[in-house]
Amino acid sequence: MRRLTATKLDQLEAMIAANPTDGRSYSTVFGIVCPKDGLLHNLEYANGEWQQTDRKADVYIAKKLELVLRSNKRFIAVVGGRGSGKSVQIVDISLAGVKDLGDKVYCLREFQNSLDDSVHSLISDEVDRLNFEGFSTQNNVISHEHGGAFKFKGLARNPNSIKSAAGFRRFVVEEAQFISDESLTALTPTARKKAKAGLPARFIVETDDDENKEIDDLNSVQMIFIANPGSSADPFSQRFIVPFQDVLDRDGIYEDDLHLIVRMNYDDNPWFEDSDLDGERRWCLENTSRAYYDHVWGGQFNDHVEDAIIMAEWFDACVDSHIKLNWKPKGAKFITHDPADSGDAKATCYRHGSLIVDVVETLTGDANSACDFATDFATSVSANLFCWDAQGVGLSLRRQITDALSASSIQLVEFFGSASVDNPEGIFDGYSEGQQFNPRINEQCFANLRAQRYWQLRERCYLTWRAVTLGEYHDPDKMISFSSEIKNLAGLRSEMCRIPRKRTGNGVFQVMSKEDMKSKLKMKSPNMTDAVMMSLCDWQPATVIDYSNYTIPSSGW
Repeated sequence: MRRLTATKLDQLEAMIAANPTDGRSYSTVFGIVCPKDGLLHNLEYANGEWQQTDRKADVYIAKKLELVLRSNKRFIAVVGGRGSGKSVQIVDISLAGVKDLGDKVYCLREFQNSLDDSVHSLISDEVDRLNFEGFSTQNNVISHEHGGAFKFKGLARNPNSIKSAAGFRRFVVEEAQFISDESLTALTPTARKKAKAGLPARFIVETDDDENKEIDDLNSVQMIFIANPGSSADPFSQRFIVPFQDVLDRDGIYEDDLHLIVRMNYDDNPWFEDSDLDGERRWCLENTSRAYYDHVWGGQFNDHVEDAIIMAEWFDACVDSHIKLNWKPKGAKFITHDPADSGDAKATCYRHGSLIVDVVETLTGDANSACDFATDFATSVSANLFCWDAQGVGLSLRRQITDALSASSIQLVEFFGSASVDNPEGIFDGYSEGQQFNPRINEQCFANLRAQRYWQLRERCYLTWRAVTLGEYHDPDKMISFSSEIKNLAGLRSEMCRIPRKRTGNGVFQVMSKEDMKSKLKMKSPNMTDAVMMSLCDWQPATVIDYSNYTIPSSGW
């Protein structure tokens, strides 16, 4: 039998009295809205779960946040850029919990000198906008007559004080990108259930009338972090974004038994057009660097990389450039594979002529299973050439690859990034560097083959950008297109646009090593981009590539 305190009985009676027509207590109804399709369905909390209902919605939230509404995960992070509406909608979800379930919510941030620095005013505004009754404000607390309440605190002055917090259903951390390592260390263990009387749960025999059981009102204590990501090296990013970034970039959502991470940007917000912010967004797009725009509006890390080889705006112009410029992918089919060192993901690239058809990242399995995937891929598309990074772990894959493809006519090529350049006596034109007044030959310009291939990738992206944005004609054989069908296109973009060159005293072009990227810039190995880079070899089949339908847009793109 469930036992209730006098306080709980009073709160239950108040909830029932709020709906005198049938004596039933109703929860807040949430309308789930998709930016493209409008209202999808309405949800209410009944019998311990969220269910669809025909009742009219009291509050509307974006489809992207339905998972947050339904989730009982311990840690929830909603990250993204300006105009996403994430703060307002998380407040609305918390308000419903306070009103309907008597939740106690601790609203936290790193720095709070006064209530003006907190989400206090936003909560008050939402109470008025939604016409929620029963709320009152007193000092540092916004409370509800059913027993729920919001409390507010800054962590910076005494992070350890949060350890004594008890009885809270939710901890909502605003501007979590600023939270310190000390505050985060003190905060995360606080999300736990309150102590219960009687035997430990594992020793209790489950029966309907077991008198040893006590109701746990905090059966799903949560911490919800709201953040516009700062640097990837920040404590919050290291704890809640970086470990899950590959999946987050690919799917926009990461979920496991402990975490729910949601990337929420302006294009996920159904009300963005009503916000009058689109003019500001467009101005930022046209007048600032793409890296800054991606940080402010796309929720990407603010990790400016000096001497990045490929600009983000170049990459964006290359997405479906074959469609924008009306040329068809024809010619050789290349499969390139980066088996990666221990601990890194593996990657396979499929290039058809100047089109990068697909780039697949393998996050699980060993080098052998990933290699099997790559060779099967090559067979399935009738590739003309299979190339793999034969340095390090790749050297041991020679027999496996030869056995797998020996019955086919696929040419096998081993790639050694430290090898000497192709066509060493050829003249380097350096188009993306501007006019070369003192032309040099290739072997004088590049440190090794890896550097030369990365420069070729840079040149292709740059020429494509000029063709798409400026309406210039350039030979499609020298351009590149990234299919928008690539599942992890965002991850490929993030990698490719953060690879820096390494300045040398003698003016030779060199790419920063993977080891330096990891140790100095805290970046993962750019395995997907390496697979794309390796595909840019000079080998061509007998088939002549036909770009006769190539056109230039009259006014650029």
